[in-house]
Amino acid sequence: METQANRRPQAAPLLQVDSVTLAFGGVKALSGVGFEVQPGSITAVIGPNGAGKTSLFNTISGFYRPTGGSIRFKGEDITRVPAPLRAQRGLGRSFQNIALFRGMTVLDNIKLGRHAHLKTNVFDALFYLGRARREEAALRAEIEERIIDFLEIDHIRHAPVAALPYGLQKRVEMARALAMQPEILMLDEPVAGMNREETEDMARFILDVRAEWGVTVLMVEHDMGMVMDLSDHVVVLNFGQVIAQGLPAEVQANPEVVRAYLGSGDVGELRRKLHSAKAGPSALPLATGVA
Repeated sequence: METQANRRPQAAPLLQVDSVTLAFGGVKALSGVGFEVQPGSITAVIGPNGAGKTSLFNTISGFYRPTGGSIRFKGEDITRVPAPLRAQRGLGRSFQNIALFRGMTVLDNIKLGRHAHLKTNVFDALFYLGRARREEAALRAEIEERIIDFLEIDHIRHAPVAALPYGLQKRVEMARALAMQPEILMLDEPVAGMNREETEDMARFILDVRAEWGVTVLMVEHDMGMVMDLSDHVVVLNFGQVIAQGLPAEVQANPEVVRAYLGSGDVGELRRKLHSAKAGPSALPLATGVA
């Protein structure tokens, strides 16, 4: 039996989103959104199309500035901190639509992820002097020995990104985000458009990056089978508001979530859809496209 003496205190949240509002003119994309991300967790943000998921990601990572509320990372208010400084402090992300440099090689794309952490000045870089050479050698060694091996993309390291199939491009984008040395890895629809085998591979990488690297994961994803299998905490958005959050099983049984996806309160129907999602690369109705 747990007592006051042996109860372990809960760790402080790594990320706190508090009453965040985002408006474009008279249109509210987010309204009073609030949740926490615990260190070492996998937190998923889900919801139908237009629910505000990507707007939320863009606000957390600094591409949008909220019109209200606050965002705290490791206890520090970063609501007004520019996106490059958020990346430098430990928020690394991928994008819903692949944002790689298609004419560059896989290795060069990944190396760009470390740019925010490099200490080389313009003079050293221009003439490729001591510090620039040392940083380049250390960066390349870490990328080749750790990130490329981890994501099993050694065979394409020198290939131009434009020549790669979609699934491998998504893996390269995750590699670039890992090169940023994130404490929170933000993945915007990491398995969108993938077949079943590619989805299973990406799910394994997400679990491994948490287990082996100690990286906390915050993801937006439409594949409900993957969300329910991987997540420790699920946040559900609809029309820019949080309508439910909690353990995957709790969210799955929430009538508000069922109505948001299916327009009815039939929990059994949602469970049948989830079973279908796990059986193949499909998702719930209203769960494809731009959010």
